[in-house]
Amino acid sequence: MKQTNLVLVRHGQSEWNKKNLFTGWKDPNLTDLGIEEAKKAGNLLKERGLAFDIMFTSDLFRAQETGRIILEQMNLGHIEVVKDQSLNERNYGDLAGLNKDEARVKWGEEQVHIWRRSYDIPPPGGESLKNTAERVLPYFNSEILPKIKESQNILVAAHGNSLRALVMELEKISSDEIVKLEIATGDPLTYKCSDQGIIRID
Repeated sequence: MKQTNLVLVRHGQSEWNKKNLFTGWKDPNLTDLGIEEAKKAGNLLKERGLAFDIMFTSDLFRAQETGRIILEQMNLGHIEVVKDQSLNERNYGDLAGLNKDEARVKWGEEQVHIWRRSYDIPPPGGESLKNTAERVLPYFNSEILPKIKESQNILVAAHGNSLRALVMELEKISSDEIVKLEIATGDPLTYKCSDQGIIRID
């Protein structure tokens, strides 16, 4: 296949990010800052001379809107957009909607840290990062990877933990190390895809 691009971008700041709330599958809107982050990402990708044939995004508005704004900035609003809950953020279960500081008071700082930063221990009623990876990676392999092999340029607009799961696979990062990885809102991760593999370039 010819060399193509895969770009992963976490949605811009959401209203619940700003309020320090566990969000998960809840569906808040972007803040004004989040909208600006998405515009900045689109302009950055355009300046780099990138273009896309198709965008994959989650079933949640903040990711869809981030992707829409990016494509608008790049004059690519006409391309195909595929939405699927397989790319949704990690489900935080009983933590969803709670302020992170309030959750520490309720369950203790150590327990909340374990739920947030362990690989395979889920919060009550929710998913671990391992559980998230178990839905994200099969979807990537069945729906996104074939498009890459068809030499299509791909944008994935999703979430911190669904993208962590992808980065873990693409960059062969261990389960101990991946939980330490921070993916900033609106900051694109770019990969070159070729017969030699998928390699991060920034």
